[in-house]
Amino acid sequence: MVGYNMDGPARDRVMKLMQEKDRIESEIRDQTAILETNNVGMQDALVDCDGFPRNDIDVYKVRHARHRIICLQNDHKEIMKQIERGLTEVHSSFVGSSGQGTSRRIVPVQNYTNGHASMNGHSAMNGNDDVGQCFAIVGPVQEGSPAELAGLCENDEILQFGSINHNNFTEITQVHQIVSHSVGQRIQVRVKRNDLVQSITVVPRPWEQPGLLGCQIRRL
Repeated sequence: MVGYNMDGPARDRVMKLMQEKDRIESEIRDQTAILETNNVGMQDALVDCDGFPRNDIDVYKVRHARHRIICLQNDHKEIMKQIERGLTEVHSSFVGSSGQGTSRRIVPVQNYTNGHASMNGHSAMNGNDDVGQCFAIVGPVQEGSPAELAGLCENDEILQFGSINHNNFTEITQVHQIVSHSVGQRIQVRVKRNDLVQSITVVPRPWEQPGLLGCQIRRL
């Protein structure tokens, strides 16, 4: 994710932070899988109508998974702040070195995030020709959901969702697969709203209601 191929302690710290971020995201996915296996979310009741622990789920594992997810989400939020500060430091160090006449070369580092190739942090959305036609639309967005917090609105027409655009879209399950495999990770979404195209970053995660986004996405 770092756009500068340069040595130095600041860059090393950022790389270690990114490795820890990946570890946290991996554990979030593992803990979320436990909830999915038991067919419960973060807020589903763990007792039956008589007040006894449900016998159709592993109550202990579900409780533990929920607690870990909450802790991990807090850790993820904090480490993303640290990464942002670290990237600023790396950039400042390079600018300072350049101002003193040091001849360090910036080499673009190509990365892939949820199917997007990026150069120096700018998404290459599979070419502008690939994102001119909508293939899906956003349905009702629940209040307080990851979708609402990201800025998605009902009736947004989707031009790009992660690696999906109208050229490679075949069925809505493609979107569901990207969401389920990107818990705690950023998905770049491009939508058309009132004839204006907007880029939005959404992070799927367990929240107080079922689902990871809190909105419906339907094919056009």
